[in-house]
Amino acid sequence: MTKAQLKEFLDQKALAYETNAFIPHDPIQIPHQFSQKEDIEISGFLTAIIAWGNRKSIITNANKMMHIMGQSPYDFIMDYSPSQAHLFDGFVHRTFNSCDLETFVRALQHIYKHHGGLEQLFAKGMTPTSMQMAIAQFKSVFFEIPHQQRSQKHISDPSRNSAAKRINMFLRWMVRDASAGVDFGLWPSISPAVLSCPLDVHTGNVARKLGLLSRKQNDAKTVAQLDAALRKMDATDPVKYDFALFGLGAFEKF
Repeated sequence: MTKAQLKEFLDQKALAYETNAFIPHDPIQIPHQFSQKEDIEISGFLTAIIAWGNRKSIITNANKMMHIMGQSPYDFIMDYSPSQAHLFDGFVHRTFNSCDLETFVRALQHIYKHHGGLEQLFAKGMTPTSMQMAIAQFKSVFFEIPHQQRSQKHISDPSRNSAAKRINMFLRWMVRDASAGVDFGLWPSISPAVLSCPLDVHTGNVARKLGLLSRKQNDAKTVAQLDAALRKMDATDPVKYDFALFGLGAFEKF
C-alpha cells in the first residue's frame, strides 16, 4: 500500500471499531457504568491498571473492585480509612493483590485531597508533544504515601523505557472526544494530539506488518516510533488508530 492507501485503510478501520459495539468486549465498559467525572476516572484508572491477561477476567475483577467500593468509587476513596482494609481481603488479579489494591486506594485519596485529582496531576507533567514524562512524574507522586515496594511494578515508567500500555490506554479513555460514544473526553486540559498509542501484542504486531514499526521490542522507544508514524496520518488525533490496530489484531487476526 502507498502511504495514502494505508491512511485510508486505517481511517476506515478506526471508524469501524470506534462504535458502541466495541464497549461490551472491552474493559472500557467499567467506567461506562458511571456518570460522575470522578467515578469515571477512578473506575477507569483502576480498571486500566489490571488490564493485562484475559479480557473476560479483567472485566470480572474490575467489577469486583467496584462492588467492594459500593459502586461509588469516588466516595469510597475519599472516605476510606485503613481500618477498612479487610474489605479487600481475597482480591487478586494475576499479580495485583489485596495489598496492592489497598495501596492504590490510599494513593488515589492522597491525589484527590492534595494534588487536585487525576486530571490536574497528569496535565501538570505533560509537554507540548508528549504525555510520557507526565506518566513518569505521576508514578513518583502516586507512591509518595507509605507503600510496599511490590506495588510499584503496577505503574509503568516510560523514563525507564516502559511502553506504559495501561496508562496510555487510560489517558486515551479520559482525553479523546466522546462523540463516538467510546472514549469520554473528560479532560479538556490535555490535547489528544499528545497522546501515545497503547502498545500491546496486537497493536505492535499489526503495526509491524503494515510497516509502521521497525523495532521488535514493545518499549518506550517503540512507542515513540509509532507516535511519529501515526501523527503523520493525523496530527490532531493520532491515537484513534488504536482502534484500527487493535481491532485488526484482536478481531480480524490480521
